[in-house]
Amino acid sequence: MNRGNIRKYVVWLLGILLLGACKSDPEVTPEPQAAPFARGADVSWITEMEAAGRKFYNAAGVEQDGLRLLKQLGVNAIRLRVWVNPVDGWCGKDDLLVKARRAHSLGMRLLIDFHYSDTWADPGQQQLPAAWEGKDLDGLTAAVSEHTTDVLGALKAAGITPEWVQVANETGNGMLWETGKAATNMANYAALSNAGYDAVKTVFPGTKVIVHVQNGYDNNLFRWLFDGLKANGGKWDVVGMSLYPSPYEWQQRNEQCLANISDMVNRYESEVMICEVGMSWDQAPTAKLFLEDLIKKVRTLPAGKGLGVFYWEPQCYGGWKGYTLGAFDQAGKPTAALDAFRE
Repeated sequence: MNRGNIRKYVVWLLGILLLGACKSDPEVTPEPQAAPFARGADVSWITEMEAAGRKFYNAAGVEQDGLRLLKQLGVNAIRLRVWVNPVDGWCGKDDLLVKARRAHSLGMRLLIDFHYSDTWADPGQQQLPAAWEGKDLDGLTAAVSEHTTDVLGALKAAGITPEWVQVANETGNGMLWETGKAATNMANYAALSNAGYDAVKTVFPGTKVIVHVQNGYDNNLFRWLFDGLKANGGKWDVVGMSLYPSPYEWQQRNEQCLANISDMVNRYESEVMICEVGMSWDQAPTAKLFLEDLIKKVRTLPAGKGLGVFYWEPQCYGGWKGYTLGAFDQAGKPTAALDAFRE
């Protein structure tokens, strides 16, 4: 082959190689990246604690902003409750926005927990907001939708997108009693829960909606509640759980919780979030073991179905509001329990 032909061959070969490099294989698509595991904390009391003069300190005794300290300890997500018209303003929409802005500025992910009450909503009470008294089912579904849209719209206006939203809190027997009591009328509960779900999706289509139930170890309760929701057209993206074992039963409770989680994943193809955990502040070494084991169990669920674990009000100390299941000691320093949240 003469020199001219060799030059032509080289040019032709380079062209073929470049053409192949520019073509994309339609059968090869990038694998979706799973979101980081949420190592979270519900800190809804933090602004009220600060207003009362409570301060937070690192292990060396240096005063620090409470949220910033939690981030340094490995917390990457914040959960915040919101009440409709709280008497003192704490945990209302305005207070929520203050805390959400602070968490957002630190790059922390956000879970919003709607109680749909002016005060605590939990397994023992699901009290109607005063402004919603006397409303029938249609009126209550409209109120749920309006309140959810209002709060989330304020977050959106502030440039904050929550990754998850709970529609009601610890709803093992429904919400907005008596109308939405699940044992009395599961269809009503499903309608109210769906009003919240639809409102979330209207404001933030990509946000995952959680239905949250107490006693994460109780599979019978979860099957009853979620079977009932499903039979009545109930919608959810994530099954949320609470788990508060004693220092003497945490291993058994964790095993029961894992079995329940696995059933929720297989039965409903749902993702799962542990929305609340806690243990007595003075049992820190045991609490650390409990949390490490629970995080490992949830984190290693197949297909990334386990989304995260949230400690409930870990920054509480000194008998704040009578709550003793925080993860700070009496001097306002984090205990060893929070070491479980470090990567």
